[in-house]
Amino acid sequence: MATTVNPTRMELTRLKRRLATAIRGHKLLKDKRDEMVRQFMLYIRRNHELRIKMEKSLQNVSQHFVRAKAQMGSLYMSEALMYPARSAQFEVGQKNVMSVDVPTLTYTGSTADDTTNVPYAFTFTSPELDTAVMDLTTSLPELLELAEVEKTCNMLADEIEKTRRRVNALEYVMIPEMQENIKYITMKLAENERASTVRLMKAKEMMNK
Repeated sequence: MATTVNPTRMELTRLKRRLATAIRGHKLLKDKRDEMVRQFMLYIRRNHELRIKMEKSLQNVSQHFVRAKAQMGSLYMSEALMYPARSAQFEVGQKNVMSVDVPTLTYTGSTADDTTNVPYAFTFTSPELDTAVMDLTTSLPELLELAEVEKTCNMLADEIEKTRRRVNALEYVMIPEMQENIKYITMKLAENERASTVRLMKAKEMMNK
């Protein structure tokens, strides 16, 4: 508070430097927050597109599995899928988005065109099962992208909230407080200067008498 500040010219100079730094920091943080919000909205839109697409795709896969189970029976379908012949391999990395290190997931496993790696023989299985397995394999890269985008959205949202709190702290607490302190010191120094001037004038008047 202003009443606890030492009203000296050195303190006034220090506060003015701090105020200038706080104002510059406030502007930079606001610019960063605005750009992060813009990036966040792009990721949110991409997340919405992927989620709708994946929900529809997985629903179709589920329907194919249900029909395959009805045609083959649960025992034969379980046996066909008991020993998977392909692996869902992916690479984990990271990238920087507005000073936030977000994860990247890149699918490196088999593709749906690689039909030789299915875990069963086509002779004894239903075409519905083949379709379900191929569709699921096709969906894996975009499922990983969806996971990547959702995690990025969560991390950006957390960072935006932290930046917003810093901006508000500077804008509504620190900067007004420093401005109040500067005003207090300026008025106190002016008051002291006037008091000194009055004392000098009285001393001069007494000497003249």
